[in-house]
Amino acid sequence: MSHSHDKEDSCCTSKAHNHEHKHSNDDGDEHDHDHGGDPSAFKTYLPAVVTLAMLLIGIAFDNIFKIKAFDIIRPYWYVVAYLPVGVPVLKEVWETFKNKDFFTEFSLMSIATIGAFAIGEYPEGVTVMLFYTIGELFQMAAVNRAKRNISALLDVRADIANVLRNGKYKSVAPDQVKVGETIQIKAGEKIPLDGEMLSEKSSFNTAALTGESKPKTIKKGENVLAGMLNEEQVIEIKVTKVFADSALSRILEMVQNATTRKAKTELFIRKFAKIYTPIVFFLALALVTIPILILGSEYHFQTWLYRSLVFLVISCPCALVISIPLGYFGGIGAASANGILFKGSNFLDLITKLNTVVMDKTGTLTKGVFKVQKVESNIDENEFLSFLTAVEAKSTHPIAKAIVDYTKEKQAYHAENIKEIAGKGLMGSVKGKEVLAGNVKLLEQFNIVFDAEINKIEESIVVVAVDKKYAGYVLIADEIKEDSADAIKQLHENGIKQVVMLSGDKTTIVKKVATSLGIDSSFGDLLPQDKVARLEEIKKDKTRVVAFVGDGINDTPVLAISDIGIAMGAMGSDAAIETADVVIQTDQPSKIVTAIKIGKATKKVVIQNIVLAFAVKALVLILGAGGLATMWEAVFADVGVALLAILNAVRIQKMKF
Repeated sequence: MSHSHDKEDSCCTSKAHNHEHKHSNDDGDEHDHDHGGDPSAFKTYLPAVVTLAMLLIGIAFDNIFKIKAFDIIRPYWYVVAYLPVGVPVLKEVWETFKNKDFFTEFSLMSIATIGAFAIGEYPEGVTVMLFYTIGELFQMAAVNRAKRNISALLDVRADIANVLRNGKYKSVAPDQVKVGETIQIKAGEKIPLDGEMLSEKSSFNTAALTGESKPKTIKKGENVLAGMLNEEQVIEIKVTKVFADSALSRILEMVQNATTRKAKTELFIRKFAKIYTPIVFFLALALVTIPILILGSEYHFQTWLYRSLVFLVISCPCALVISIPLGYFGGIGAASANGILFKGSNFLDLITKLNTVVMDKTGTLTKGVFKVQKVESNIDENEFLSFLTAVEAKSTHPIAKAIVDYTKEKQAYHAENIKEIAGKGLMGSVKGKEVLAGNVKLLEQFNIVFDAEINKIEESIVVVAVDKKYAGYVLIADEIKEDSADAIKQLHENGIKQVVMLSGDKTTIVKKVATSLGIDSSFGDLLPQDKVARLEEIKKDKTRVVAFVGDGINDTPVLAISDIGIAMGAMGSDAAIETADVVIQTDQPSKIVTAIKIGKATKKVVIQNIVLAFAVKALVLILGAGGLATMWEAVFADVGVALLAILNAVRIQKMKF
């Protein structure tokens, strides 16, 4: 990476295709399937239990005991059995009618069951509503389980923070702690806020944030994130972010918002249900009325009404309306468990169509942890390093941090009037002298003569000029991440036709890294605007679906214009994480492949559910219209298929990726 401190920030952080859709209840099909309460609560199941008990007793009196006295109370018995499960649905019908939405699964179920009562088919009427309620309970339990999986993973917020105030540690709520304050965390406690390690070192369980079970050792001066679990000893950290800006709060917000961004399939099914339901209603009406014209005196109203009611029950779109959003929800949950955050089910869908992956180098494919390897100076080395450190101390760039870490034992000067030259480096005033620190382009811009041999150095270097004279350079090295080569190999194996690397680093280094990793093409010496131009060029080919993977503020514009922006979340800048559509908490490039696999598994389950629902319903509809299917088959075609679809959707969370 060229030593360029790029700040292409705020203007690009609002992503063009990240529409914050607030789905209110203006969609007729977006009903509240909860019917109140937690499925673990006994009262949630009580209506279904009462109805089932009364239904079984009624069927026993009808078919086994055959007591004549029961015939007198029979209609009333089944009406009472119907009420516990029927009343909540009838209430929903009333609410939707008030919103001028007349054709919903609730109205279909109500008409079918009340119709069954009207023709004396009491047990069938009760059974249909009972099974419908059981289906709803199953769905609610599945949704809550998916939510619990995400919550268990993410809801690891510490309730208190022990903050040092007036020489004593005081327990306060994490949101009352200010940046710069010192907090203490004992062994076995969760980290309440993001901060910098003040103690020498400790071991941390990071599973809640990254999905990784292996403990991570963090040393003095390194970053500690809220949600990590301190495993070893009492430590102190200096708070670097307020509670609302912590990594954990950001993750929670992302997951909560993810459900508002719907996949195309999900949106299509909802629109389809709104058109499909009234069509079904009028077809059922036709099934009662048209046979009068054809059969004449042979027409038997009760027979055709029964067939029409069977038709209504079968055609209820519950299986689709329930299982498809649940499938995507399961996919988002499975991704979270693997340390990958999708900001919406639309991106879960889109990632399956990826065929081109464009990647940044530093911090994405390499560790972004630089170390000074060599110092070459024309002036006194200590003075050279003091000048350089004074300027670099004002930057947050990884290279700058490496230089400051290297010289922290030495006496540093104070820099003033620091100015950033995008993509090239920094200039400032130190002890009355003008100091330039950056890449070769910076010296060329100011017409400073330097040794031509510098251009032949392949590694990253920071060149320095003092008062318009070349003063020397510092050689910096970065390491490739352990799983980078495997990630590129797996991307090719999983349908990615081209992997491209764009970097601000020297072309020679970029080519060397690209060759060693098996990357198809690479471009170096790029400024932020050059990266944008390259990506736009790639996107001109309309057959390409492009993901960009990056981690820095200078990657924000490219993340914004890609089809899918993927950010490295542990080391990545806030701007990159904010702009991205997918965030990888572990910073492992191989997780991109995991994200693609989860997307494909989710899509597969959703398609299976659509095919299952349509196939079974179509078959039983034909049988029902011909009088070959009874209410019992209708119940299976509706509730049975919904249950199977729900179980299939829940399966995603059990899969290993």
